[in-house]
Order: sequence, then structure tokens, then C-alpha cells
Amino acid sequence: MAAASSAAAASSAAAAPADTYDIPWVEKYRPSRVADVVGNADAVSRLEVIARDGNMPNLILSGPPGTGKTTSILALAHEMLGPSYREGVLELNASDDRGLDVVRNKIKMFAQKKVTLPPGRHKIVILDEADSMTTGAQQALRRTMEIYSNTTRFALACNTSSKIIEPIQSRCAIVRFSRLSDQEILGRLMVVVAAEKVPYVPEGLEAIIFTADGDMRQALNNLQATVSGFRFVNQENVFKVCDQPHPLHVKSMVKNVLDGKFDEACSGLKQLYDLGYSPTDIITTLFRVIKNYDMAEYLKLELLKETGFAHMRICDGVGSFLQLSGLLAKFALVRETAKA
Repeated sequence: MAAASSAAAASSAAAAPADTYDIPWVEKYRPSRVADVVGNADAVSRLEVIARDGNMPNLILSGPPGTGKTTSILALAHEMLGPSYREGVLELNASDDRGLDVVRNKIKMFAQKKVTLPPGRHKIVILDEADSMTTGAQQALRRTMEIYSNTTRFALACNTSSKIIEPIQSRCAIVRFSRLSDQEILGRLMVVVAAEKVPYVPEGLEAIIFTADGDMRQALNNLQATVSGFRFVNQENVFKVCDQPHPLHVKSMVKNVLDGKFDEACSGLKQLYDLGYSPTDIITTLFRVIKNYDMAEYLKLELLKETGFAHMRICDGVGSFLQLSGLLAKFALVRETAKA
């Protein structure tokens, strides 16, 4: 009896964490149908036609991270293969080994395998982060794609399609994804906020959209992190969790330069730099602030041009405080030229 009760206690203790720890919202709210994917209406409508007709070509899905490439291809595979998904799909990620041996053995073996699928459907090989595959592995893949084209189709997801070798590009239909608009991200956030009963203020969601910069995954992760940490989504909490330079601070710095208060602008920059933000953090926030700042068109274009050059130098490794101060000085010069 005692043994039975202790076993029951152990099993309830094992079951407890499942209730305590929720799965990440990125996974919980991942669309399971192609039609439910947010944004990129053109790309999604093309995939919907493929899901309906079933004749899937080899595909390359390219675009920035967090825009729905992997989600779309997984949803497409689920819709096309239904219950046969487990036997009919091979998914390899950048975290898996995808060298020459894997292409020659694992992918080839899967392509040769006999699987009972619905009529007119093919087996699907999904290669996520395909731009990180070695050139040798990509070369080995192109022949496999041709030999087994009757039974197997390939879907390659990547951030930049130019890193996929030309022979593979020519064998695939390319579907391009772009960053999501603020409105699209907001629509999805509202659904999640309502489902999870999250207390928030509109400024908090604005801040999440600002930090996400068109990346849905980032937006949902930031929302969940803020809720976990503070139980309330407002601007201050979001910027604490995401730890990006506060846009209002950066905005006042730009305003000081445009008002001719160069010393105040420099001291504002020094404050940000002393808080420990990297020059890359500061300059990316600066770029977004200038992009949305209300100023004359000519002035905005010049400031964005100078910010771009400074960003390029910082990416080359010259990320010093001097570089950022020089950028503010350039801003001041542009302002003087514009006045003249």
C-alpha cells in the first residue's frame, strides 16, 4: 500500500512540471495551416495553391528570420500529406549534420524508401537554414534532386538565396518572404494577448513591435519574456527585458543635434555608451528612430546615408565611441548645409 502511494506521489510530482511550465508561445501559436500564416500574402497564396493541387515543385523559401518560412513549409507538408506526414517528411536543420555523407546516405536513403502516400503526393525533404550547407553538400544534392524527382520534392529555407549554388536555384521555384509590417505583427499580438489574458497598455505593444523590427518570432518571444518577468506589458518593462537603447533617449539625442545643441547630444550619447550598450545596438536603434522621425525629406535621407556609412564601419570592427561621436558631428554638418 505504502509503495503504491509513494508511486502515485512520484507520478504526480513528475506530472506537475508539465502544468507549471508552459510551452513557448512561438510554438503554441504556430499556424498549422498555410492560410493562417501572417503576412507575405503573395507567397502564402502561392503555397496555398500548391497545398490544394498537391503538385509541389522543388522550393526555395528565402527571407529574413522570423517571417514564417519554416512555419509555411511545415504547414504545407501537413496539409499535403495529412496522416502520412511522419513517414513522408524528412526534416534537417542547420543544427543537424548536413555534410556530404548525410546528403549521400540519409537523404538518398529517404528518397529511395517506399512510402504509401495519398495519390498525386510526393515525399518531402525540408532543409532548414540551407544557406549554411557546405558547397560540396549542395553539389551532391543537385543530382539527388533530379534522380528522385518522381517521388521526392525538396524545400529549402534560407535567409539569403544567393548562398544557394546556382544549379540548385535553377531547379527550384523561389518564394520570397519579406519582413512583416507593424500592422500584421500587432494583429497577431492581439490574438495572443486575448488568448493568454495578458494585462497591457497600447504603448507596451508598440514597444514590442519596435523591438521586433518585422520579426514575428522576436515579437512573441519579447511579449512572453515581458509577461514572465513583470506580469504587465508597458513600454518601460519591454525595454528592460529586451535591453535595447530606449528610443526616447535616442530621439532626444537626434533632436538636440537638429536644434544645434551638440554638447547635449554628445552627453546623451555618452550616457547610452556608459550604460554598456554596444555601438551596433545604438546605431540600429538610431536608424529606426531617424526613419520614423518627423523632419524634412532631404534631411532625413542625408542622416540615413551617414548612419548607413557609420554602421558599415562599425560592422568592419571600428566600434568605438569616437565613431559614434563623429556620426553626430556629421549630422550637425548636414543640418548646417540644409539651413544654408
